[in-house]
Amino acid sequence: MKHLIRGSAALLISAAPLTAGGIERAPQSLAALFEAGNYAELSFGGADPRVKGTDSAIPEMGYPGGAPTGDVAQGYGFVGLAYKHQFNENLSGAIIIEQPFGADISYAPFDDGGSMLLGGTSATVDSTTFTALARWRFDNNFSVHGGIRGSKASGEVTLDGMAYGGPLPTGLSGYNVKLDDSWGVGYVVGGAYEIPDIAARISLTYNSSIEHDFDTTENILAGTSTTTVKTPQSVTLEGQTGIAADTLLFGSIRWVKWSEFKVRPLAFSSDPSRADGLVSLENTTTYTLGVGRKFTENWSGSVSLVYEPSGDDMVSPLAPTNGRKGITLAAIYTMDNVKISTGINYSKLGDASPQTRDTERARMRDSEVWGVGVRIGYSF
Repeated sequence: MKHLIRGSAALLISAAPLTAGGIERAPQSLAALFEAGNYAELSFGGADPRVKGTDSAIPEMGYPGGAPTGDVAQGYGFVGLAYKHQFNENLSGAIIIEQPFGADISYAPFDDGGSMLLGGTSATVDSTTFTALARWRFDNNFSVHGGIRGSKASGEVTLDGMAYGGPLPTGLSGYNVKLDDSWGVGYVVGGAYEIPDIAARISLTYNSSIEHDFDTTENILAGTSTTTVKTPQSVTLEGQTGIAADTLLFGSIRWVKWSEFKVRPLAFSSDPSRADGLVSLENTTTYTLGVGRKFTENWSGSVSLVYEPSGDDMVSPLAPTNGRKGITLAAIYTMDNVKISTGINYSKLGDASPQTRDTERARMRDSEVWGVGVRIGYSF
């Protein structure tokens, strides 16, 4: 079971991070911290979401609706690095670099055959986190882990179309805001319990929110201002156990408090009707359950299911999906000290209705995403 157990946590995330709740693309896993001995890892891959729909009618304006939104969710790539060092029998540490949050949303412009209501609306978000962790393992199979997380993030949003009440300055169509690079710091804390004889482990990890103060430029405000944004706190419960010879059962439950993620630029939020800011998101809980199997001395594989319940169908145009159901197939090839994990994921994204001012502006149906990823690990 040795190679299978070492690879089990990586199998959970070996396929590409996907369009999850809010703008999450990776689960901020601490899998590298639980690898045996010293360990280094490189991960990379990409995802190709398909999120399309048609805009809604506005009877009072005589607009029949039905114009295409275009494929609003653009494909993306990712890369990650991790290094874990075993200082002694009890103490280990790790450094993890990843890209947990991101967005690349773009509605087809109206003058290019897109929606009159939302055409031209777009959002980009980029982030990178650097996590430094330590783990202390007690002699009774319990362990504790924790550390600090630094995050660099930036973003830009453009609102366009008649859903925003007409062109500037009387409406918000054509509004643009840029959030320059900003650093923030948070922390990670958790614990785990292991039963090595049956390859069992259960861990609980809390990630704090991280506050960013962005230098902000709005095209309806002279000069710059500061926008304070919190990335959401989260709690992740992960577990695994051997259930038969060379067979492993694993799973996770992840809760993210997206309701605290608010983007309120100064000029935009000066109107009381826009007090919630540019985007309003619901909290999410994501469930994963899978089985891993060692086939030979070199090959292991797994299949896992992911389920994120849908919430309110009325969503932000900048996050136009609502829950997901997916399957991941993964394989690990182990040769001496090298472990190569590969995976492919398909997820069906829940139907959603982008809205502004509590009014439906489009209907997104039959959305989906494919993702592939590779992790190359080296133990020494």
